[in-house]
Amino acid sequence: MGSGKGGKVSWSVAALMVALVAASLALETAAATHVVGGSTGWIIPPNSSFYSDWASTQTFAVGDTLVFNFQTGSHTVDKVTKSGYDDCSTSNLIGSAITTSPASVPLTTAGDHYFICGIPGHCSASQKLSVTVASSPTGASPPTSAAGPSPPGTDGSSAATSLLSGFRTAATFSLATALVFAASFFLL
Repeated sequence: MGSGKGGKVSWSVAALMVALVAASLALETAAATHVVGGSTGWIIPPNSSFYSDWASTQTFAVGDTLVFNFQTGSHTVDKVTKSGYDDCSTSNLIGSAITTSPASVPLTTAGDHYFICGIPGHCSASQKLSVTVASSPTGASPPTSAAGPSPPGTDGSSAATSLLSGFRTAATFSLATALVFAASFFLL
């Protein structure tokens, strides 16, 4: 493919390939927003497994955001250690308590993250959440739960997340197909 028009076509194909790969990577790493508790929000839950059931329907990855919706003045969002979560203790908060809604909490590190409501009695009434965050969307897996499925209408963004995941997969496949087609078309 030396000089002249052939060289220009080769550079055009290379530029197209780079653009398609970049777009594919951007789609694969798109962050998700998880509305904690779905339409129910961040309240004293109807049962002790409510938030663990909700979390088991989600896939969390670094870059995602948790959104806690609650009545300002009635609840807080306190990030705590595992022992703070287990003991419902706010004595060693990680950061500051969030007291206004909606509270957006970015998930910036992989691993287990723990949240409780710091209003006395709320955590012991099961207003607490534990999430396991994967380092990337492709390696993410929902935390395991011994409890059954979430109650109807409490899945929050899971339908939207599933739709987005399906879109990402379809878009990535389409981009890969276009890339192969473009490469084979110009190389023939």
